[in-house]
Amino acid sequence: MVGGILFTLLVTCAVIYISSWAWKAFVWVWLNPRKLEKCLREQGIKGPSYKFLSGNLKDIVSATQEARAKPMELSHKIVPRVMPFVHQTVEKYGKLSFIWYGPYCRVNIMDPDMIRDILSNKFGHFEKIRTNPLGKLLISGVVSYEGEKWVKHRRILNPAFHLEKLKMMLPAIYTSCSEMVNKWEMMVSQDSCELDVWPHLQNLTADVISRTAFGSSYEEGRRIFQLQSEQAGLVIKALQSIYIPGLRFLPTKRNNRMKEIYGEARVLLRDIVNKREKAMKIGEAHNDDLLGLLMESNFKEITDNVNSKNFGMTIDEVIDECKLFYFAGQETTSTLLVWTMVVLSMHPDWQEKAREEVLQVFGGKDPDFDGLNHLKIVTMILYEVLRLYPPAVLMARGTYKTMKLGEITLPAGVHLAMPTLLVHHDRELWGEDAEDFNPERFSGGVSKATKNQVSFFPFSWGPRICIGQNFALLESKMAIAMILQRFSFELSSTYVHAPYTVITLQPQHGAQLILHKL
Repeated sequence: MVGGILFTLLVTCAVIYISSWAWKAFVWVWLNPRKLEKCLREQGIKGPSYKFLSGNLKDIVSATQEARAKPMELSHKIVPRVMPFVHQTVEKYGKLSFIWYGPYCRVNIMDPDMIRDILSNKFGHFEKIRTNPLGKLLISGVVSYEGEKWVKHRRILNPAFHLEKLKMMLPAIYTSCSEMVNKWEMMVSQDSCELDVWPHLQNLTADVISRTAFGSSYEEGRRIFQLQSEQAGLVIKALQSIYIPGLRFLPTKRNNRMKEIYGEARVLLRDIVNKREKAMKIGEAHNDDLLGLLMESNFKEITDNVNSKNFGMTIDEVIDECKLFYFAGQETTSTLLVWTMVVLSMHPDWQEKAREEVLQVFGGKDPDFDGLNHLKIVTMILYEVLRLYPPAVLMARGTYKTMKLGEITLPAGVHLAMPTLLVHHDRELWGEDAEDFNPERFSGGVSKATKNQVSFFPFSWGPRICIGQNFALLESKMAIAMILQRFSFELSSTYVHAPYTVITLQPQHGAQLILHKL
């Protein structure tokens, strides 16, 4: 009798539990999307209709595969190839339109005033999107935090990125650049040589971040870079499929591999951090790299607030910031450098102008900090390359309560996509030559070029602007200056212009150039 009652109770509880989850799933995959779509359409915002569970994901993947399969002309009109479905949506439905990533509604925002409101984040309600937790296996740290935790981490990190601290790192940047150009000189045994510069520039920026962040060489950090590179590819695949809560716990081949990479990278980084911590305790640590400066700043934060909770970073949080150093420090700068070399090969007149400036400032001498800051033409070129080929082609935020943005009202649960690439190529914002390479537009600086609008944000904008942008630009100027001092370069006949995204905007088939010794 008692057993029968218990069995009935268990069955009833199970039915209630399953019914509850079934209802939540139904709300998530059908009721909420239909409600959001109705709300947006009533305000005149258009987009493709929602398809049960998958949204427009199949169309997005299909459009991307089709675009990548086609050859493109040698030009800077890369939007249809890099972001084909977003481009098609904007062309058909307008700049304020929406797309469905599974059951998630993503509204395209291309108006500079709206972008300013989102990125200035005055009220804290436009936050980073929290959808697929697998992304955290690749990138976490300050870039993924919100609220007080973000404020704390940014405060601790800031001292490491002051210009005076970056100046201390210049010798390490120079050493890495020098090793690369010396290797190139040996390879160009006669007058000229064909070289795929893309892997060389990836190794360069990896070596720079190893030296400047951890005081070691690329060889010591090689395994971490290999792991992060593999993880990036797996994360991209994960983001291209519908994320269903709980699926990440299934022992699939991809899930298992992502967790293995995450664990191995943390073990390697923990070893680096622990060694540095021991060295600090016995007074033998060097504090002239990013890790040393971070740990010094963190130690100061903790000792200054010894009687307070929630101050300073834990060892695990320090490791997360180190992973971010590795990924962001290497990825963004290598893509900026490779597109700069490709673009200057396409525009030899600007290559010559840049070389003349470098030789005028440095002659044959080693570039120094003050001289690099006086390279006006090189800076204009780097800005124009960042405009045409931004490392991150899209930025996204989400609403977690009903919010007013311009003249529209956005309910909770809407994703806001700011397609950096489309905004940077927008003729209404940049003129009829928006897709032409014209560094002259930055001759009066960024503010004048953008007419004080938020239409140029390769490193984001507002309070959350990339903390490492000055580091990336300093490294890029040093590398480009040293390359221009020793080589001229042009596109090889084997080069295929094929920008595509693997987290950042990269050359799909490499960057084959002909190097000429000067």
